[in-house]
Amino acid sequence: MNVDLIFKIAAVGILVAVLNLLLTRSGRDEQALMTTIAGLVVVLVIIVQQIAGLFDLIKELFELG
Repeated sequence: MNVDLIFKIAAVGILVAVLNLLLTRSGRDEQALMTTIAGLVVVLVIIVQQIAGLFDLIKELFELG
């Protein structure tokens, strides 16, 4: 597993947490929720790309494709 992937996910998490805190304290709860959802989508896209790469590697390893 690549350590850079963990750092990317952690960076997105920290950024979303800070933005969520700032927006919540300023009374913009809806925008804070949308920021959290956007951060979740970004992390899911990163993970799906890694899973797709894993499946490609497995196909190549077992000569399925």
